[in-house]
Amino acid sequence: MADLMAGLIVGIVALPLAIAFGIASGVSPEKGIITAIIAGFIISFLGGSKIQIGGPTGAFIVIVYGIIQQYGEKGLIVATIMAGVLLVLLGLFKLGAIIKFIPYPIIVGFTSGIAVTIFTTQVADIFGLSFGGEVVPGDFLGKWALYAGHFDTVNWWNTATSAASILIIVFSGKVVRKIPGSLLAIVLVTAVVYLLKTYAGIDCIDTIGDRFTIKAELPEAEVPVITWEVINGLLPAALTIAVLGAIESLLSATVADGMIGDRHDSNAELIAQGAANIITPLFGGIPATGAIARTMTNINNGGKTPVAGIVHAVVLLLILLLLMPLAQYIPMACLAGILVIVAYNMSEWRTFKALMKNPKSDVSVLLITFFLTVVFDLTIAIEIGLVIACLLFMRRVAETTEISVIKDEINPSAEVDIAIKDEHIGIPKGVEVYEINGPYFFGIANKFEEQMILFGDKPDVRIIRMRKVPFIDSTGIHNLTNLCRTSQKEKITIVLSGVNRKVHDTLEKAGFYELIGKDNICPNINVALDRAKKLTGEMVQEG
Repeated sequence: MADLMAGLIVGIVALPLAIAFGIASGVSPEKGIITAIIAGFIISFLGGSKIQIGGPTGAFIVIVYGIIQQYGEKGLIVATIMAGVLLVLLGLFKLGAIIKFIPYPIIVGFTSGIAVTIFTTQVADIFGLSFGGEVVPGDFLGKWALYAGHFDTVNWWNTATSAASILIIVFSGKVVRKIPGSLLAIVLVTAVVYLLKTYAGIDCIDTIGDRFTIKAELPEAEVPVITWEVINGLLPAALTIAVLGAIESLLSATVADGMIGDRHDSNAELIAQGAANIITPLFGGIPATGAIARTMTNINNGGKTPVAGIVHAVVLLLILLLLMPLAQYIPMACLAGILVIVAYNMSEWRTFKALMKNPKSDVSVLLITFFLTVVFDLTIAIEIGLVIACLLFMRRVAETTEISVIKDEINPSAEVDIAIKDEHIGIPKGVEVYEINGPYFFGIANKFEEQMILFGDKPDVRIIRMRKVPFIDSTGIHNLTNLCRTSQKEKITIVLSGVNRKVHDTLEKAGFYELIGKDNICPNINVALDRAKKLTGEMVQEG
């Protein structure tokens, strides 16, 4: 019974959001509901989270609108199916945990950017602007340029309708907690607008019926024609849908886990999201993912199992079949008001403000991702944001890797890999000890050579201590190989000390036994110094 009631309430909450997201994405209102029905059912039925509610979300509005403008609705169908396949593959190959490695500033940056973009798309409906047949540009700057040129056409009745909707949503929760504010806004505002049109002759407030013909039925499945050219052209968009869907669904599931003390299966969740995005577009639906707001509504109203999500889908199906004709009376300005609230909640401005106090590298990633999302598009923002975040991370790691030179003696008090603890260990004449502290990867590959050139010495034996090297990559191996070969030409013997098992195995596979000899790869500094003594014929000077 708890799941039944939660599913009923979530279905009612999802109705205005599904309609608003569908229209804002550039499709007819019933396609938003169809998405919530089919995707919501599949995500609950197959998902790895007990209480996740799936459906269309605000995050997809920008990318869906852009795809439709460029490739049409058929292109959107193909891109969504491709994204679904990618999500299923991510789940099958158990890559759900990889999403957790996307830096938080990137997530906040593109989420806040999407919020600004959603608000921008609603400005025309909020103010009832008339463009005289001009096509609204898809880009952010183009939209605002068009708005600025036609702001003298403001319809204040539309503005009042939007304002009333926003105020109802904001303040209704303090008075009526059981009824969703968005639903209350739609019912009250639609009734008032209908009365104004019927009895006061005020017909300048656009409604859904003025722009769309609503079909109160589930359409038949239609398989699109998919060619290699289409796949090649839509792959970037499909990747964006897949990444965005994975991030949002797993974030929602993680937040839900914290609320109910459970743990979701991220790979099963990705497979369910993928299946939903493969099947839903066959019926004309748009991309879907886990919806945080609806999932929280489900939890707050007692939902405990996937049955609540399935009931939510059934409720929406009944509304579509029985009550959808009434949706034609809903004012577009009312839906715009709902989306303004959605955009505000998505903006995470408090988190954005808090992140601005973080290190400059994180702030750079945050701002770059935000502005690229707003000015260009989400695909470019995620790609460039990830690249910049990776580069900044590698720079940080490279800065933490230190290379030092020891020529005289080693202080055993701070050592962990030597046998003698009570006296200093002398370094034989003709021997230099280099210490690498940190990963030996491409970020510091040239740092070692620069250090050697700086000192300019040519000892008989060069000991390289690698006890604090957790891993070595291909560039590091290449660099170390060149160093060994160059040293051999200069009659300098390389001895490696303190190589851990992981690095040791890597070097062995790379052929270092043959390059410098097995005896020159030593477990600790004592063995390395003994080896150096034998090679130089010198004895360690004591005292």
